[in-house]
Amino acid sequence: MKATILHGTRDVRVEEVDDPTIQRPTDALVRVTAACVCGSDLWPYRGINEVKEPRRIGHEFVGIVEEVGSGVRSLRPGDFVIAPFLFSDNTCPHCQVGMQSACQHGGGYGGPDTEGIMVDGGQGEYVRVPLADGTLVATREVPDDSLVPSLLTLSDVMGTGWHAAVAAGVRKGDTVVVVGDGAVGLCGVIAAARMGAERVVAMSRHESRQKLATHFGATDIVAARGEEGEAAVMDLTDGVGADAVLECVGTGEAMTTAIAVARPGATVGYVGVPHGVELPIGTMFRRNIGVGGGVAPVRQYLPQLRDDVLSGAIDPGAVFDLELPLSEVAEAYAAMDERRAIKSLVRP
Repeated sequence: MKATILHGTRDVRVEEVDDPTIQRPTDALVRVTAACVCGSDLWPYRGINEVKEPRRIGHEFVGIVEEVGSGVRSLRPGDFVIAPFLFSDNTCPHCQVGMQSACQHGGGYGGPDTEGIMVDGGQGEYVRVPLADGTLVATREVPDDSLVPSLLTLSDVMGTGWHAAVAAGVRKGDTVVVVGDGAVGLCGVIAAARMGAERVVAMSRHESRQKLATHFGATDIVAARGEEGEAAVMDLTDGVGADAVLECVGTGEAMTTAIAVARPGATVGYVGVPHGVELPIGTMFRRNIGVGGGVAPVRQYLPQLRDDVLSGAIDPGAVFDLELPLSEVAEAYAAMDERRAIKSLVRP
């Protein structure tokens, strides 16, 4: 089969690899019908995270179950499934409290599982999914193709934006600031609006992303960054600051801004992969600013968000503004790297 291989800085290729097979009774084989490039994939793509040898990449996909192991009970061939970006058993003590991203037996795509057997990357034609019963979430029937992009966001970015809002403690009537206008930040706007925020301020400098944020429920746009952007938010909130802040970037500058615009007693929900982030503990202590979040347990939110997509309550698939065949995955990466695309969808 064909799959995406990351060889080094800005060097992704589609190559022939061995077809996956059932390795354990709890496995499922999924034929990928749509996958995508994640903002976190850009860290190794840009060389910020070192790539020592060629490796499989991709962790967001949806598809059709082709085969299941003898121990799989909740799935059958022909099911349309959404794959969270991490696999989990959904039964261990951490999973039971909603932290499937810290599953004792789980792991990620493109690397070895807990017993050392390699797991396929998500940007390919097929994927062996470990712990299929605990990981994959099926729809009641194969959905119309128009819904596939929105269902695909549930594998990561929509669930991650939702987690930021949950971690920040967004409540009805709140003023919420979203730092970051990538796919996760835009999905965070959806989450804040869906949770009843009265005002959602999206920090974005790009017109196309500003329009999408407004479509998703943002009431205000702040185009400035750094201290100028922080001052603009404080002006919008009459000097009070936000009741909740969603940090969806992962850089030191983004976290600094998030904490600066949080009102005393507020919480920053952070889901951006941290790079160069140092928390100002003294400031946080004096102002009672909390920080919560981390790797999103998207499996926890998936059933609810699936139903919201199928009912038409949310349409996060609008974050995909570029669709390409798998054979052109290098362009899918380049477009996101160069900010010519918010998020790239690829179809095998």
